Amino acid sequence: MPLKLSLKPGEAVIINGAVLRNGERRGTVLLENQARVLREKDVLRPEQVQSGSQRAYFAIMQLYLTGKASGSIYDQAVAALSDAMCEAKTPSERERIISISRACVAGEIYQALSSCRKLMKLQAQDEDRHHG
Repeated sequence: MPLKLSLKPGEAVIINGAVLRNGERRGTVLLENQARVLREKDVLRPEQVQSGSQRAYFAIMQLYLTGKASGSIYDQAVAALSDAMCEAKTPSERERIISISRACVAGEIYQALSSCRKLMKLQAQDEDRHHG
């Protein structure tokens, strides 16, 4: 069954490393085979990285986009997850980081990326509560 992507005007998506940007009108793309897909809203740029969980997300995103689950990119992800563990403030955060690490080891890189995105959202909400 194809993956259907509905894109807003000007929205970009990365498919197997290629950046595709939609034109001026809403559009739809059907992917009829397996591909590494990441929407623009889920891309974290290097200059946006400020925390351990964001460093982990960025490194895991690189693993996902390159399709490589080993080598120096993998080593960077492991180091970033270790840093995130050191910065974790709650048992729940530590459990999530362990889960993300397990997904990486199992080669379930998209799952790790998705879990890391959830961790970043939870941490942002906690920050908002403490500063709000």
